[in-house]
Amino acid sequence: MAILIALIPALAWGSIGLVSGKLGGNAYQQTFGMTIGALVFGIGTFLVIQPKIDLFIMVIGVISGLFWSIGQGQQFQSMQAMGVSKTVPLSTGMQLIVNTLAGALLFHEWKTTHDYIFGITALVILIAGATLTSMKDPKSSLAAKEDTQFARGFRALILSTIGYGGYTIIVNWSGISATTIVLPQAIGMFIGAAIFAGVGIGKAVFDKKTGLNIVTGLLWGLGNLFMLISMSDIGLAISYSLSQCGIIISTIGSIYLLGERKTKKEMVYVTLGCLLVIVGGVTLGMMK
Repeated sequence: MAILIALIPALAWGSIGLVSGKLGGNAYQQTFGMTIGALVFGIGTFLVIQPKIDLFIMVIGVISGLFWSIGQGQQFQSMQAMGVSKTVPLSTGMQLIVNTLAGALLFHEWKTTHDYIFGITALVILIAGATLTSMKDPKSSLAAKEDTQFARGFRALILSTIGYGGYTIIVNWSGISATTIVLPQAIGMFIGAAIFAGVGIGKAVFDKKTGLNIVTGLLWGLGNLFMLISMSDIGLAISYSLSQCGIIISTIGSIYLLGERKTKKEMVYVTLGCLLVIVGGVTLGMMK
């Protein structure tokens, strides 16, 4: 049952790139709209469960949410630079490496030789998978343009990975329950996204596209709640790894639903890369 719960975020988060791509808007509108949806989800969770929130919980939640806003905002920037099909697998691989190492080294979730063998093997597979998804066909007519866009997108992904890493690591360190931290976290996300979007500085944030992207925030809120529940049950390294297996949805879906262009060779690279990232995630899941 714990593994099934950990896979719910994969379904929810794996759909976000596709939904936001269909809804449209720039990275600022997508991030801000998403946080409004997450805030609505957080308020709803609070009203139903009514957890006790003190100053410590509020501070930790807001800091976690601020980290998330950096992670998500920069990921949307990367998606617009080099596409969902390339951004998501790379982002997934980078996040898995950071969170897996954090779980193993900071929170001592790897305890035996068996854990280290499986864990290191999984990391190697994840790195190989992420590398494959970013490989380009040199014969592609878009290769020169893609090199420039890839450099810009990858820089955004580095910042995104730092943000996402901080968002999960600080919650795991605090030991605060999933249902308690959801609202404070959503408040931090909203504040961070408002700063990132530059509200009132001519970014056209308050737009129809922002309103439409509230849907992605509700999807994220659902995935986040179950990821935090799973994290407290089976640990950061395993729960976060399984939550990222939705890349098969976002990556393949972006090619067929969003019309992102790939050569036959690049399709082979992307498919093999996605499969390797999933195998790496499953390998970590087998450690439980």
